[in-house]
Amino acid sequence: QVQVAESGGGLVQPGGSLRLSCAAFGFTVSRVGMSWYRQCPEKERELVAFLAGTGGDSNYADSVKGRFAISRDNAKNTVYLQMNSLKVEDTAVYYCKAGGYVNKWGQGTQVTVSS
Repeated sequence: QVQVAESGGGLVQPGGSLRLSCAAFGFTVSRVGMSWYRQCPEKERELVAFLAGTGGDSNYADSVKGRFAISRDNAKNTVYLQMNSLKVEDTAVYYCKAGGYVNKWGQGTQVTVSS
């Protein structure tokens, strides 16, 4: 069955770090674009980071540039989002999305940044 599953969310203090994982099943992550989105209550879901399947180019929302990094482990068929220097405003549910012909969303993982 084709699906993605996020993990790694939690509670962290401002300035801290978290690494989110997106495990893929039924397809190969290196063959499609993979994205991380986030959604805060009463706000639209926004694109945080994107990693191209071919070539591996990445891009980021301005709000996370220099702090977040998207990467891929082909052997584990998993995509990661390393989040550093976290801010209170990074609090959201984070979703992984497989693009292209897969077109699947994960169930989301909560990230809360609070002192």
